[in-house]
Amino acid sequence: MRAALTDYETTKAYLCGLKVQGVKLGIDRMRLLALALGHPERCYPCIHVAGTNGKGSVSAMLEAIFRAAGWRTGLYTSPHLVRLGERMQVDRVAMTDAEIVAYTRELQGHADTLAARDPEDHPSFFEFMTGAAFLHFARQRVDVALVEVGLGGRFDATNIVEPEVAVITSIGLDHCELLGDTLAKIAFEKAGIIKPGRAVVVGRMPAEALAEIECVAAERGAPLWSVEREFGPDLARYPTTNLEGDYQRWNAATAVLVARLMPARWRLTPAVVARGLQTVSWPGRWQRIQVGDTPVILDATHNPEGAEQLDASLARLVADTGRAPVVVTGATGERRARAVLAAAAKHAREINLVVPQQDRAMSHEVLERCVPADYRGVVRRTSLAEVFPQPDRCAIGAPGETVVVTGSIYLLGEVIERLNPRQQVESRLQDW
Repeated sequence: MRAALTDYETTKAYLCGLKVQGVKLGIDRMRLLALALGHPERCYPCIHVAGTNGKGSVSAMLEAIFRAAGWRTGLYTSPHLVRLGERMQVDRVAMTDAEIVAYTRELQGHADTLAARDPEDHPSFFEFMTGAAFLHFARQRVDVALVEVGLGGRFDATNIVEPEVAVITSIGLDHCELLGDTLAKIAFEKAGIIKPGRAVVVGRMPAEALAEIECVAAERGAPLWSVEREFGPDLARYPTTNLEGDYQRWNAATAVLVARLMPARWRLTPAVVARGLQTVSWPGRWQRIQVGDTPVILDATHNPEGAEQLDASLARLVADTGRAPVVVTGATGERRARAVLAAAAKHAREINLVVPQQDRAMSHEVLERCVPADYRGVVRRTSLAEVFPQPDRCAIGAPGETVVVTGSIYLLGEVIERLNPRQQVESRLQDW
């Protein structure tokens, strides 16, 4: 029986029902849905961005650059921090609840028609979001869309686009159960977004991964530009951005290289690019906020490659403040938890373990096992309700200490909800 989408709550329930199917890699269903929608993804040029880490930041940087040049932009990213509409933005304005209801109703009709022919052709949750984004961008007449890959690349629903430039920001060991257990295998999956004859830009990555991407690019006649080759080993030569961290300068260089490849008609001059990079908004990436008297940093590190950057960021924080921070962390996988906790244990005076409200979240017991055996600081179980008992109060950390929340983007969303109760995190609609 067809679900009646009468309001946002019933729409969310319907979308949650689609998530029961789990992650479904493959683009055949997405192609069918796009055909039914009249191929909205062909109505505007796009940049397609994949990568283990940095793909969201690079997408946001490119969006800021194109908008600084006066273009109307579409930005599609995932998952969201708090609200589902964050995934689909036009000129950085998120899709409203009412728009989500309207698009879901429209797509539901097409989904029912497809499923009537073959139940296996019913779009998944992520395919619904992708279809809604592409349709929204077409109807809003965007000049360019920045499209972030959801997972992997080759079989991701977004891979029906024919981008002006394909971007692979980084390669690390994450989602190994789906993408492969070596850097080369993961690189091959992400290189699946490379299209014949279309330019590809790659960020800094291990030689093994770069070799695999170069091989795919050569097979498809796609000219390849490497950030490391263009900018060299000296970080001082890399562009700056208002987002903190050395790794964001690598991401900025990736965005700059993409901008250089765009034809002159896009007006992406060095001055425009610099202005865009200084106005990027991308919450949860070493984001500094003040909670009462306590300085708090929100950081979306959630995998082993990101943990290397977390290590460097924490070291710099200690050097800058002269104080060891207090860390709050939770994770959605044991391998991820070990990597994040290994980095935290090098620098933190105290580690607070919390369990995000996610089915895949690690329990307190698992998190405790992941703390390095030689860590001599305080480790305690807690909850976000205890850490942030009120929107303007952080209950941990001594005066002058910084509290760093890290380990999962889902955890950051829950923190934002506690600090602003009017923003209710839609955790059931989050995914990979």
